Amino acid sequence: MPDRAQISGLVLAGGQGSRLGGIDKGLQEFEGLPLAQHALQRLAPQVGCLMISANRNLDVYQRMGAPVWPDSPSVAGYEGPLAGFLTGLAHCETPYLVTVPCDSPRFPADLVQRLWQALQDEAADLAIAATRRGSETQLEPVFCLMKRELQGSLQRYLQSGQRKIERWTAEHRRAEFVFDDATAFFNINTPDELTRLRASRSD
Repeated sequence: MPDRAQISGLVLAGGQGSRLGGIDKGLQEFEGLPLAQHALQRLAPQVGCLMISANRNLDVYQRMGAPVWPDSPSVAGYEGPLAGFLTGLAHCETPYLVTVPCDSPRFPADLVQRLWQALQDEAADLAIAATRRGSETQLEPVFCLMKRELQGSLQRYLQSGQRKIERWTAEHRRAEFVFDDATAFFNINTPDELTRLRASRSD
């Protein structure tokens, strides 16, 4: 079991929601609460402290009870999850940071424990989630547990114009943990997916 006090949790809510018409995904309601609030509540028992990465509606996110940080201006014009990673690492006061997106309200309750075990077993710098889709393994790279000391590497990677999470994580000792339930990682990218989530039953 990981020492929760050694791990900070970051909810990624800084995206543009372009495929949803530009709406703020983290603030879309699901079962009476914003999606980002669900993510915070799901992550809270697994970590020592929480943060939110957001770039708009900061006052609304601040009312959710965790520090809110916009993307760093040191990566001008960059948009994407890795900018949120960098923001989290810049404000992380623990040896490890774990990230989750704001639009997957049912991610595993043992996410951090499984990623931690994979990281320790493989003496890795970071660990990411994966799922099986038929005979193939699919990475879920926004669910990532990483060492705080990777901040400098990520800063350089983004400043070089790179954006892909998989490429950056592959530059380091990367562990992967395959979760059996792929539906736990269902996320919202389109209006139809938001409708499907709202119509589904909670676990």
